[in-house]
Amino acid sequence: MTAAASSPVTVQYFSDVLCVWAYVGQARLDELEAEFGAEVSVDCHFMTVFGDARSKLEQRWAERGGLAAYADHVRGVVSRFDHVSIHPDAWARAAPTSSLGCHIFLAAVKLYDREAFRRAAWALRLAFFRDGIDISQRKAQLEVGDRLGLSVPAIEELLYSGRAHAELSRGIDLALSYGVEVSPSFVFNEGRQRLNGNVGYRVIEANVRELLRSPEQGHSWC
Repeated sequence: MTAAASSPVTVQYFSDVLCVWAYVGQARLDELEAEFGAEVSVDCHFMTVFGDARSKLEQRWAERGGLAAYADHVRGVVSRFDHVSIHPDAWARAAPTSSLGCHIFLAAVKLYDREAFRRAAWALRLAFFRDGIDISQRKAQLEVGDRLGLSVPAIEELLYSGRAHAELSRGIDLALSYGVEVSPSFVFNEGRQRLNGNVGYRVIEANVRELLRSPEQGHSWC
């Protein structure tokens, strides 16, 4: 029996719900958990990339055509992968104002039901990228929760009480402590290792396998 059998590798995963690379990269996260099972423990958090989505994108893409050009860019990214699809309205007719509403909603879901949390996060990403729905609207978020069979009143109570905001803040503070600035990011080994952005699955897998093989390597000179 290896040390990993009683001490799984902890993976802190950070993303923004509106990040196209987190959308296409979800398959890598799923594969990681399917391949390693109980040998890995993944904790998902949110960071703010699209907190002021429309203004940020209009400014950063101003010389390339603004929001319409960014929508074309996102469609181009998704077209390179055959396991996900993109709706023509995503970032066009459906241009979310902010990802923060989704993040707070999902923080409430996480407190309500940790197992449902991951399903809800993926359902919101599908609603936006695949179905072209503006998920920055609370109505759209609650419709996703209702469709998943979640207790909307219980989730709303967590929002009204401020507990969801505290949970979201905890994840943001954790991202800051690790120096995470890119969505998505994988953090391993208590912050000693970090993989940022569009990283291939074999790279992620290699990091986990090395930690399973040498769980104390973070304290080694080599």
